[in-house]
Amino acid sequence: MSASFRPDIEGLRALAVSGVVAFHFGLSDLPGGFTGVDIFFVISGYLITGQLLREMAEDGRLNLWRFYARRARRLLPASLFVIFATLVAGYFILSPDEQALYSKGAMFASAYGINLWLIRWSFDYFAPDAANNPFIHFWSLSVEEQFYLVWPALLLLAAWLRPGKRTAILVIGLAGAVSFAVCAWLTTVAQPWAFYFSPLRAWEFAAGGLATMAPAKFWRERPQLGAALAWLGLALIAGAYLTFSEQATPFPGVAAVVPVAGTVLLLLSGSGNVQSGPSAMLALPPLQWVGKLSYSLYLWHWPVIVYATMMVPDLSWPGRLACAALTLALSIFTYSFIENPIRRNVWLMANAARALIPAAMLTGAGVVATYANARLAVRHLDPSQRIIAETAAQPSTARAKDGCVLDYETVTPKPCVFGAKNAEHSIALFGDSHADHWSTPLIEAARKNNYQVVTWLKSACRASRLTVWSSKLKRDYTECDRWRKQSIKEIIALRPSLVVISEISLTSSRKLSPDVKVSESQDRDWQAGLRATLEAFSQAGLKVAFIRDVPFNGMFADTCVARALWRGQTPSVCDAPRTDAANDAVAAVERDIVRTVPNATYIDMTDRFCDAKTCHVFIDGKLAYRDRHHLATPFAQTLEPPVERALFSSGAAK
Repeated sequence: MSASFRPDIEGLRALAVSGVVAFHFGLSDLPGGFTGVDIFFVISGYLITGQLLREMAEDGRLNLWRFYARRARRLLPASLFVIFATLVAGYFILSPDEQALYSKGAMFASAYGINLWLIRWSFDYFAPDAANNPFIHFWSLSVEEQFYLVWPALLLLAAWLRPGKRTAILVIGLAGAVSFAVCAWLTTVAQPWAFYFSPLRAWEFAAGGLATMAPAKFWRERPQLGAALAWLGLALIAGAYLTFSEQATPFPGVAAVVPVAGTVLLLLSGSGNVQSGPSAMLALPPLQWVGKLSYSLYLWHWPVIVYATMMVPDLSWPGRLACAALTLALSIFTYSFIENPIRRNVWLMANAARALIPAAMLTGAGVVATYANARLAVRHLDPSQRIIAETAAQPSTARAKDGCVLDYETVTPKPCVFGAKNAEHSIALFGDSHADHWSTPLIEAARKNNYQVVTWLKSACRASRLTVWSSKLKRDYTECDRWRKQSIKEIIALRPSLVVISEISLTSSRKLSPDVKVSESQDRDWQAGLRATLEAFSQAGLKVAFIRDVPFNGMFADTCVARALWRGQTPSVCDAPRTDAANDAVAAVERDIVRTVPNATYIDMTDRFCDAKTCHVFIDGKLAYRDRHHLATPFAQTLEPPVERALFSSGAAK
């Protein structure tokens, strides 16, 4: 073992990976376990910066080829092995269309660029559920690899400007400060960029880099101070693990300072080699063992739990413990037979070329193989699978017209006109994406009756006057409030014959964000907000029709049905009990509110989806949903007759 080996750092790795695994395996007592990744970032910055600075001080130069050879031996073999094994397992679990999609993710993971792919994914409102992506956890490895490419150049720049520790501190500190400032700002504006973009995570590596330049002698001579700071650091990490939440904590931003500062304090305390307090705890044999396995544990834990929950959606705790045991077994195998032997191979360690040339070939092979798998998965696609994929991808009539369903950041309304050009009467369609998916049958029904439809639609923005928390933006959705207020003014000014409103059910939105606290005051605010919107139109002399939201499914309907057909099952395995899907209790409250507002009508088409006991996802040979809660457009087209009867034959639009 190296003389510079730090048992406390190995223990910190164990602490980091334990938090991440516990969080992903559903341990609700550690809702902030995801911040373990930030601990890894700080450790990497600490070790790599120290290693590079020592080499520059001792040799007067920096051998980048040797540095990258060490990184390649350490990281590449195990990651590619897990990627290929995950793809093979996916053949038996995923539908062909999913295999093609996630093979693209594997391709980016192989090239250490999946974080950039995920930024685009995160801004797509209809992107497949991230929880189903077995390669999403490779984003942090991609960030680290991109850091390794840039960081040595930054240190060389500091040495070129003026050799010495002071210049290095200034350069690293400035880079870290700029990175943190932009990260904190973008967390409140465009959170996926702050989360996934490596330059905006550089401040966490920089914090570790600055810590490595603190004099170890200072801490050796002050063991009591070091122990006190170590306890504070441990408390900060524990606080992040216990109190942070993926849904409720804007992250990374300012909140990430907590686990980052805690890690820095533990690293500083341990640099004095004072084996007491937290440093002694982190050096305990069980933590040392887990720390050694931490890289393999991180690689394996996510595909294991993702595939397990795909096969058994309601995975019990005994099942999750079995997944943990499988993860541990795979990690031990990978560490013992792939990761450690290749990392310590004498022949590969002899010179940089022996490691880098095979690494480049392996990386290229990984990219080619995963790309080929993406193409082959759908090359001879079964017609039923192709229909499902095309159905899920088909946009609604309103969404197919560019810019008619606004994104999260846009606040200026953009009404779009559909239907007869010279029509004397118009209908306004107002709301979120759950109003949008009714645009297909509504516009067709309006065309038949010589009406125009003018849409005011915005992603995830309720028609009800209620400030909501955005899980995409990780903050209050204030853009929605501004857009809604202006849209209501414009609709009233238009004087349409009818205003059609629909929005995601309150219960459904809570199912999408299970970590958000539920209170009676929120229910009252929503009821008051719904009434306020309806009365704004009613008092202006406009008729209003409120369409009840569609049932909510436990899983993505398109992927569930595609997997069922791939495995030789019937689509009915994807159906849900009405008590879970239909949101009848909230609908009853909606109905009562609508009926008390003059000129307002409540339209309920739930019987098109559910019988007394079951809600279906595959109806009359068609896929009813494109995901968990949005209508599939081809099925929405079949709802034109009941929409026409409800709005035109009943006189609501007259």
